[in-house]
Amino acid sequence: MPYLLFVTLLWAFSFSLIGEYLAGQVDSYFAVLTRIVIAGLVFLPLTRWRGVPRSFIRGMLLIGALQFGVTYVCLYLSFGVLSVPEVLLFTVLTPLYVTLIEDALRRRFNASALLAALMAVAGAVLIRYDRVGADFYSGFCLLQVANATFAAGQVLYKHLLARHPSDLPQYRRFGYFYLGALAVALPAFLVFGNAARLPSSALQWSVLAWLGMVASGLGLYWWNKGASLVDGGTLAVMNNALVPAGLLVNLLLWNRDADLLRLGLGGAVIAASLLFIRTSPAQGAEARQ
Repeated sequence: MPYLLFVTLLWAFSFSLIGEYLAGQVDSYFAVLTRIVIAGLVFLPLTRWRGVPRSFIRGMLLIGALQFGVTYVCLYLSFGVLSVPEVLLFTVLTPLYVTLIEDALRRRFNASALLAALMAVAGAVLIRYDRVGADFYSGFCLLQVANATFAAGQVLYKHLLARHPSDLPQYRRFGYFYLGALAVALPAFLVFGNAARLPSSALQWSVLAWLGMVASGLGLYWWNKGASLVDGGTLAVMNNALVPAGLLVNLLLWNRDADLLRLGLGGAVIAASLLFIRTSPAQGAEARQ
């Protein structure tokens, strides 16, 4: 939980930074590629290259391709047609994908986890259910692809670690993740990118550097590490804690309009969903497995 909570606060700033300084100004494919390269430079020197099972490496490449490559390409493209609050709103279905994928891998149906995820969705929708722009459908579809691949990546990482236990610290086997993401982002930039829309200011480069090193490098590592330490229901709920945090940061730093009452009520519902799953009998049984 501490890892997930810390990264939630960290990522709350990322949405606003992308929306304010990069969206519509810097090519989306280049921005994602830059974040991957910078984050990879943080972890690749620490990566163990020998004695790691090939099946683990293949799994990490797939997880990186999904959770960082596909997710962030779709996320950045969505910022081109949606506002920051709309992007945050359309991520509310991520807990459902986490729950469904987790249950599918375990070949079971966990009603408590699904109910907690639905409570979290209700809380997030309560915060920011408003009229959306004309690009609703394209933005919504992009975000749902991003939500599904992000959910798949974190759930698969949790199961991959369980299948391949090791005495090595997790960061020594995490570099493969960024190589998988690079396999998606580099071809995407070469085919669809616009070289005329590279960063044009030191501020934009600084934002990309921060997002790459901190938000993507340390953030994705800590998030996945936290995901490996909690049950599927808690992980599903924590995916929606970013919504109130992101909206609050957007309000305080960029003075966006927000309904503080609905923000508080929605946050309370999300907190209640987290408490529900952590105290439910099904969660306790899973924790004892």
